[in-house]
Amino acid sequence: MRSVIRQSVVLPATADALFDAYLDPAEHGAITGAAVAIGTEAGDEFRAFGGVLTGAMLAVISPRLIVQSWRSTEFKVDDPDSTLILTFIPENRQGRIDLVHLDVPDHDLDGVSKGWEKYYWTPWRQYLENR
Repeated sequence: MRSVIRQSVVLPATADALFDAYLDPAEHGAITGAAVAIGTEAGDEFRAFGGVLTGAMLAVISPRLIVQSWRSTEFKVDDPDSTLILTFIPENRQGRIDLVHLDVPDHDLDGVSKGWEKYYWTPWRQYLENR
């Protein structure tokens, strides 16, 4: 059975600004506190947290949708890549990110589920509030 992680977060910035920040290596790195390699076109590499997260851009539809192949170093060699879908939605003066993360291996499902809040949503909120 496929695993599906679903999360939504509202952050104090416009959806367009959130989309742009995720795709900007310098700003993405400032949010997470670690260097990021990321591109804006299908096939571009994605690498974060010193290679703990890797993958490729599968689709980028500006300014609303990002789809990535995605894996962590906790994935076993024979585990297929998961698929990350991020949708950026205007919500009043803020932005909402709807996350759907498919096919994370069962042995890493809990860590990845909790990791989104710990490594992305909380630091991103703090980054925006301190700007």
